[in-house]
Amino acid sequence: MGIFDKWKKKSESREETPKEEVSAAGWDAITAACEAVYPTQKDPKHYGTLLKWQFGGNDPLEGISIYDAGTYWHFVTYGLSELYQKESENQDISGYGMEFTFKLKKDDYEDEEAEIKCICGILQAIARITFTKGEIFGPYEYLYTGQTQGIDTKMQSAITGFLTIPDRELQSITTPNGKVEFVTFIGATDSELLAVRNHEITVKELYEKIGSDVTDYRRKSVI
Repeated sequence: MGIFDKWKKKSESREETPKEEVSAAGWDAITAACEAVYPTQKDPKHYGTLLKWQFGGNDPLEGISIYDAGTYWHFVTYGLSELYQKESENQDISGYGMEFTFKLKKDDYEDEEAEIKCICGILQAIARITFTKGEIFGPYEYLYTGQTQGIDTKMQSAITGFLTIPDRELQSITTPNGKVEFVTFIGATDSELLAVRNHEITVKELYEKIGSDVTDYRRKSVI
């Protein structure tokens, strides 16, 4: 069992509509960056958190939007940066200075909605590492989970962990609360991640061998 296994069957995020309008300069800045890439998608699929982290909830991210990029779904998180008022002392960066993104290849999934919810759960789990341990995920790093089962709902994929790069579509933004970088997580296989861990290949070299920032559950290992 790996650290993401519990998310394959049930995610604590649910699609919901905001009940009230709140002035949120940080949130709006992220949305504006996304709409610059997807100008026709003003109302993307969105999963909000039922009980906020600060009120004892289990999910640190306040929301995740999923944009339709044609051949893949583009996930964008809200919550690692300061979405509302400025609270941290560092005026240069907003919150942790990052938001996560993920690109899942569309496929003939038995239950596409379940796969989308599963990724939302995984992104929440990674964000939880930041919120509880203070770990910052920058570009060209890797996340070795130690699990051998796939991250897909059926646990059949060879994809078990991740490497990171700067998001190719979403450039870093400067919000009223500071700078935010968009960090893309790319699915990687156990053998690929072990090769990085054992210093046999760098993350950049592995990314070049994979040749795409879109996670494909059917992809074979390049190592």
